[in-house]
Amino acid sequence: MVLPPLDEFRQWSKSQVKYERHRPETTLLYQIIQRHWPQFQAELGSQGKHLPKFVTQEFEEYLKCGKLEHGFLRVCGESCHHEKLVAFSCKKRGLCPSCGARRMADSAAHLVDEVLPEKPIRQWVLSVPFQLRYLFATQPQVMGNVLAIVHRVISTHLIKRAGFTVKSGAQTRAVTPRRPR
Repeated sequence: MVLPPLDEFRQWSKSQVKYERHRPETTLLYQIIQRHWPQFQAELGSQGKHLPKFVTQEFEEYLKCGKLEHGFLRVCGESCHHEKLVAFSCKKRGLCPSCGARRMADSAAHLVDEVLPEKPIRQWVLSVPFQLRYLFATQPQVMGNVLAIVHRVISTHLIKRAGFTVKSGAQTRAVTPRRPR
């Protein structure tokens, strides 16, 4: 697949902006969570168990996301004076598909517009076994150390493939998106 030049992508992305109100209550995920969340919490409570506060907060905020009754802004077009109501969003990324997608799109736009140079780019994806994912989630410094090693190995490989050496001053750069705790 051939990707368009970066400037064409930037022009396309700016021309595609159109607001449509998010209606989470119409999705199957929302309906299932709304229906079973109170019962699930009650069941946990009857067993003397509970979810971590951040998990409970994620569910509670998701159930409010995009719903006008939980807050909104009234926006008005400067020239046409057409009004729209824009519901507040939860801005969470773990459960809410809408906010997760928005964050992903915003991050991609930021990378394209502000971070990545207009140079050839290679993408590498690091997948780790599930057993290590818990370690990385609970001890971010371990993940940082592993990522530094992976970057060093890939960087050295690319520099050698290009016919240079690390000692000659050749360098590579990396962007490593990861979810903060």
